[in-house]
Amino acid sequence: MLQIQQNVSLINFNTFGVDVNARYFVEINHPEDLAELFMDPQWQQIERLVIGGGSNMLLIKDFEGLAIHMNIRGIEHRINHQEVFVEAGAGEVWNDLVNYCVQRGFAGMENLSLIPGSVGASPIQNIGAYGVELKDVFSSCKAFEIATGNFRTFSKVDCGFGYRESVFKSELAGQYIIVSVKFDLSLTPNLNLKYGAIEQELEVRGITNPTIKDVSRVVSHIRVAKLPDPSTIGNAGSFFKNPVITTAQFAPIQQQHPDIINYPAGDGLVKLAAGWLIEQCGWKGKVVGNTGTWKNQALVLVNHGGATGQEVYNFSSQIIDSVYTKFGVNLQREVNIIG
Repeated sequence: MLQIQQNVSLINFNTFGVDVNARYFVEINHPEDLAELFMDPQWQQIERLVIGGGSNMLLIKDFEGLAIHMNIRGIEHRINHQEVFVEAGAGEVWNDLVNYCVQRGFAGMENLSLIPGSVGASPIQNIGAYGVELKDVFSSCKAFEIATGNFRTFSKVDCGFGYRESVFKSELAGQYIIVSVKFDLSLTPNLNLKYGAIEQELEVRGITNPTIKDVSRVVSHIRVAKLPDPSTIGNAGSFFKNPVITTAQFAPIQQQHPDIINYPAGDGLVKLAAGWLIEQCGWKGKVVGNTGTWKNQALVLVNHGGATGQEVYNFSSQIIDSVYTKFGVNLQREVNIIG
């Protein structure tokens, strides 16, 4: 029998450490729990918030609906020649899954080491880092349809992946809850070392023929050096998306700022480094009230203690305005704003 709790603090369920209450709260440990929950029409009609690791959201105020904490666990794998299929429950910690694969020699996820959050959230956001995105290793996911009580399997094509986007954030937002994700990996590594920081760190370590374990360790080292630990200081990792603009838009910006960091992003498109743009506007390491940017990475907003979600949001708006004024580039929040 599911237990629906009332007036539960979500301070331990969001990595920003924002203290707001959920009017109702339930923990889901098995896919069947969702079917039981939504048999009651009350929970079909009320506003819902699905929480995994709580690492990609900013809670602005108390949540007046039902907070659903996904805690479905379990990891299984199946090897077929050189191909490996790994399936994990939505409640598994993402980095635990990455370590599970790396330790067993299952290649493909090593660049995604130490990304905060849960497995269930990974397809929604199409998480990515250091030249690899979730879609590159995604096979399928199983999701619960709230309106019908049925389970549906989504293929890669079904998910409509884009840069930090999927159908679960757009046309199907709020209609499905992901219960498990299946990944397509390999016993034959095809290492992605194109991000300079990885190559540089491998060189520093004297590694000329890296394994997936080497890449995972190096990526973890880089992330720890740049990003704060949420258990020490509240944050949600990268707060903003790296903006993608056309080459026509980029040309005058580059002319004015020749040292601007940029990457090719497909036909006629250029990706800019949001952290660099923010830093050029003087925000790196800045503290305003109880919030600010991280001293080592301007892309990360932090809670120095006692910050409200609204305070962090207002601070992010100042940064967006500042970058637009200086560069004519619109930053978009990567973090989901709740409230």
